[in-house]
Amino acid sequence: MSNQTGEIKRKTPPSYEIKNEKQNDQKNIKISFDWTKYETHFSNEIQEKRKKLEEIYTKTLPDIQELEIYQGIVTHISDTMIIVDIGFKAEGAIPISEFRENLNIQVGSEIEVMVVKIDYKGQCILSYQKAKMLRNWQRINQAYEKSEVILGYVAARTKGGLIVEIFDIECFLPGSHINVKPVRDYDTYVGKTMEIKVVKINQKTKNVVVSHKVLIERDIEEQRKEMISKLDKGQVLEGKIKNILPYGAFVDLGGVDALLHITDMSWPHINHPTEIVQLEQELKFVVLGVDKEKNRVQLGLKQLQPHPWNSLDKNLKVGSKIKGKVSVLADYGAFIEIIPGVEALLHISEMSWSTDLSSTQDFVQIGDELEAVILTIDRQERKMSLSVKQLTPDPWINIQEKYFIGSEHIGIVKKFTNFGVFIELEQGISGVIYTNDLSWIKKIKHPSEFCSINDKLKVIVLSIDTQARRFNLGHKQLSENPWEKYEKIYSVGSIHNGIISNLFEKGASVKFTEDQKIEAFAPLRFLEKKNRSTLKKGEKADFKIIEFNKETKKIVISHTSVYRDKDQKKEQRVRNRKFERSTLGDIAGLVKLKEQIEKEKNK
Repeated sequence: MSNQTGEIKRKTPPSYEIKNEKQNDQKNIKISFDWTKYETHFSNEIQEKRKKLEEIYTKTLPDIQELEIYQGIVTHISDTMIIVDIGFKAEGAIPISEFRENLNIQVGSEIEVMVVKIDYKGQCILSYQKAKMLRNWQRINQAYEKSEVILGYVAARTKGGLIVEIFDIECFLPGSHINVKPVRDYDTYVGKTMEIKVVKINQKTKNVVVSHKVLIERDIEEQRKEMISKLDKGQVLEGKIKNILPYGAFVDLGGVDALLHITDMSWPHINHPTEIVQLEQELKFVVLGVDKEKNRVQLGLKQLQPHPWNSLDKNLKVGSKIKGKVSVLADYGAFIEIIPGVEALLHISEMSWSTDLSSTQDFVQIGDELEAVILTIDRQERKMSLSVKQLTPDPWINIQEKYFIGSEHIGIVKKFTNFGVFIELEQGISGVIYTNDLSWIKKIKHPSEFCSINDKLKVIVLSIDTQARRFNLGHKQLSENPWEKYEKIYSVGSIHNGIISNLFEKGASVKFTEDQKIEAFAPLRFLEKKNRSTLKKGEKADFKIIEFNKETKKIVISHTSVYRDKDQKKEQRVRNRKFERSTLGDIAGLVKLKEQIEKEKNK
């Protein structure tokens, strides 16, 4: 049994008497009682009831997790601690030092706290500051995800920017994100509040980067869209030159930046925008185009001036001769300035009757003055094309009368290529000499080894292609082919004296003493002398021709073969003598043996 305090009152064990049927055997028997079993029975019953009560009580409590934020009520405040009830079976204590920033806490105040830890006794360790920090961090992440504008306090300046406090968290505002214009003095912002936007968060390091510039740019962009929506092609506006680049200039129209391209600055050709405009210069411009989707505006300056084509001589027509100056070079030709602002195209095909022009620079340079004839002129489209070659008769008419096959001429070396050299015979007429037609003897890899630009060279016409307007010329054909003679002199097996003119890794080049114009090649293994040494540069020796090719102009020689052939011939002669002696000796022996046999027969 238990009382109201829960204590168990123990009964005194009862005494039992057992009477025998027979009075004489009547005995009083006292039976002992096991109190331990009695106490254990009641103790287990109480524990089961307590467990049931705990289960009922636990179900009424919230599921508390560590490192989570809960709403609590302040139940007690002391000098060092504040007791908070979060609805758990035990209250939690928080050091009063965590409330140094919030001195208005009273008993009954509702606050957010974080469950830092639940110990084995069921006690909760709470934190007010950690809950506040986590909640502020969640608010910053939410502002970043939703791209919200936040009001921040500039606490201090730092290297490269400012420290801005948002929700009691320090964030970094780079100097380049303070304003759209460069900021030199950061201290003027310290102690002030400004609207900012979170642009970057590092979740690992808990670093937050904010920007004030993006808000300004957003406002500017909205103003720009509004202004551009009011612009239209043909409007004349005032603006200020804001920036100058090689391809043009940017103009400030009062909040809207527009492009003034270099080609729209002046009717005459210019090389750089600074020839027309300067920074901070205020001018009037005409709107050439407006792209409202991309928020782009294109301006013109020259369009406010009369077009130069209106002042062009009205008597000019196809066939008229005009003079001009080369203003622009292109791959396909050159533009000739007739008067300031009026340019005509001189195509590369109309520069010369010659077909050897590979680039415009081969004929003209910027600034050259020349005379040309008008091929086409369109005043409405303001286009004109010119020709220089039409000023002279076509030299290819009846060209074969002067430059017939086999005729000899003197030309000027104009250009080198990998396959030959171009020779100008006269203005508008040129031909090509292929590399293998320059020399009979010398093996030429590049024409520059044989001649130089502007050299005069005697040539002979080998063939004429009137459709391609090109001559095939030759130089070596002016003399006889010496290899016809060399084929007889330097026949395979013949021996000639030569001098080592140059040494290579694989052999040496040798010039014959009887004809220094021709060179032969001696492989390295054929330079060995009789004493096992190798021939050196400038050394003379006899060489045997082991290969001769007239077509490829190739002669291969050997010094080693000279003395080795002699040794082989000498060995052959010795062998022949030994053979002759042995043969004669055998014949004499047979004769004697035959005579002896005949004598024995006679006996």
